[in-house]
Amino acid sequence: MTRPIPTSVVQFMDKIEELCGEQHRSWALNFKSSFANTLATTLKTSDDGTSFLLTGDIPAMWLRDSTAQMKPYLFLAKEDNEIKNIISGLVKRQFRYICIDPYANAFNEEPNGKGHQTDHTQMNPWIWERKYEIDSLCYPIQLAYLLHRETGNTEHFNEDFHKGVQLILDLWTVEQDHSKSPYLFQRDTWRKEDTLTHNGKGTPVTPTGMTWSGFRPSDDACKYGYLIPSNMFVVVVLSYLETLYTNLFKNKIVAAKAKKLNTAVQKGIQEYALVPNNNGEIIYAYEVDGLGHYSIMDDANIPSLLSAPYLGFCAKNDPIYLATRKTILSKENPYYYQGNAASGIGSSHTPKNYIWHIALALQGLTALNQETKKDMLDLLVATDAGTHLMHEGFNVNDPKQYTREWFSWANMMFCELLLDYLGFTLTP
Repeated sequence: MTRPIPTSVVQFMDKIEELCGEQHRSWALNFKSSFANTLATTLKTSDDGTSFLLTGDIPAMWLRDSTAQMKPYLFLAKEDNEIKNIISGLVKRQFRYICIDPYANAFNEEPNGKGHQTDHTQMNPWIWERKYEIDSLCYPIQLAYLLHRETGNTEHFNEDFHKGVQLILDLWTVEQDHSKSPYLFQRDTWRKEDTLTHNGKGTPVTPTGMTWSGFRPSDDACKYGYLIPSNMFVVVVLSYLETLYTNLFKNKIVAAKAKKLNTAVQKGIQEYALVPNNNGEIIYAYEVDGLGHYSIMDDANIPSLLSAPYLGFCAKNDPIYLATRKTILSKENPYYYQGNAASGIGSSHTPKNYIWHIALALQGLTALNQETKKDMLDLLVATDAGTHLMHEGFNVNDPKQYTREWFSWANMMFCELLLDYLGFTLTP
């Protein structure tokens, strides 16, 4: 599947190449490969005006990945109606899926019954996978809000959007007390990260004000049910909903519901997520259960603790964030790996000593200075195994050993970092 690249995109890529100059020709080459790849190979537009995005080498659309794949094109959407309509069409498709099942994380293009249909949960032919992840609901809200803010577009705020928002708010409220949740998930597998314990309910939790998640954005099961980075993302997107429903939709009831939930989640983070690291410094835990257990770690997938400023939860120079950042970029994080070719954050989703291009790009995007961003861009290009594209994970001692040759999310994170370095920024 390939499609022609819009003229505006070609012109934008040429502009970025010019800005990179001779000194950074390798950056420009990777940018042009990555920026074009998403539109050319993963996008399908339908006659109904919606857009379907493959995640890459998996024939399904993830709510999370599809947002990240489209986000850098927002820089063009203000001036280019074709790009604006593609993004608007994606939001429409995302919220149509959310209305089908807000607990699902990945969907088929048609109700063809593909995917993990043998999982023990409420599957239907539209659903590729039904691992409940908070971020699957945060990302579409983020894209809908940013599209409106950047372009003034309101076409994507249709009936499905408003119905989906209600479903999301209701689900997050229910999952503040997971004992009352209807959600169960079990998979017949040898891989414990792909299923939930306790008859599909997950490990025990007690109410904290935060909202529960079954799985991390890696699609691996949470060890403890309150995933702090995802609850940080909830805080950000609930503020988006409060703004939209107060100023644009004039719906005080929905705005108040978003605000009430936001206040509770923020309070929960402050009361339960702040823990000491090995040096006694206060940092954010990755997961907690409200019962006194917590994990000090970070995962390469976004939302992560590393991503907190990128998401808009806090400032890059926030003291607790900086202490957290220092901790997770050290051996105290069991998924931080160091090698001859690179060092960075990996995931339980990939082999030991494999770090992720997404996490390296994010390390650059959350850096306090241009020099660190430059170093990350150089490292990303140096570890692409000569493909001029990003991958999922790669071996810290040999970047030619990597997972997922075609991974659109990682490609677009490289593009975001380069654009940020050149002064193209989207305020969260």
